[in-house]
Amino acid sequence: MATVTAATARQAGSGSVVAGAPLRLVEADVREAVLVRPVGRLVVLVVDASGSMGAEQRLAAAKAAVLSFLVDAYQRRDRVALVAFHDESAEVVLRPTGSTEVARARLASWSTGGRTPLAAGIEAALSLVRTSKSGRDHALLVLVTDGRATTAADGKDPVAASLAAAAAVRRSGIDAVVVDCEQGRTRLGLARQLAEAMGADYVQPPDPSDGALTAAIRTSLVEPDNG
Repeated sequence: MATVTAATARQAGSGSVVAGAPLRLVEADVREAVLVRPVGRLVVLVVDASGSMGAEQRLAAAKAAVLSFLVDAYQRRDRVALVAFHDESAEVVLRPTGSTEVARARLASWSTGGRTPLAAGIEAALSLVRTSKSGRDHALLVLVTDGRATTAADGKDPVAASLAAAAAVRRSGIDAVVVDCEQGRTRLGLARQLAEAMGADYVQPPDPSDGALTAAIRTSLVEPDNG
């Protein structure tokens, strides 16, 4: 139909249309349908689940954000994953999924407390993005932290290790955002330093509530280009 429309418009424009005469097609008239597949997003949340102040509220907010993104994930082809870090390591709590049912089951319970292996969390998230990202995915790594690292592998300096892990994200070219959840009167500004090392957007919500975290992440999501 598009081919006929193009040919008719061409002949009408050239004044060569004669009533009752057959429609003549040329190569320039030919149109073909092109299937445009929506480009999905892979959002990986990396959350501090250590015993630092506000951990329970952070995790509740992260869970709400995951479920919020998955509400319209089917049509958008989006997938969401969650990595939590505490004690001495990081755990992939939720592997990339577009299913709210799977997410609810996996997020029903998780452990918290202990020290803050920030570098391990960033490294685990980066590895997950690299192994899970398809060719048409737009990936976004979202780090929810106050930036205070207290332990690292092999006795490394925790803060230096976390900055090195952040720099690896920057080198990878993966888009990222750091959501600063630092609370209290004494603020060190370490999350902002992480964002700079990561080449990430820096967001400091007015409060660490469910809605504030979800809104902060949504403002950092870049709409994928279907072209």
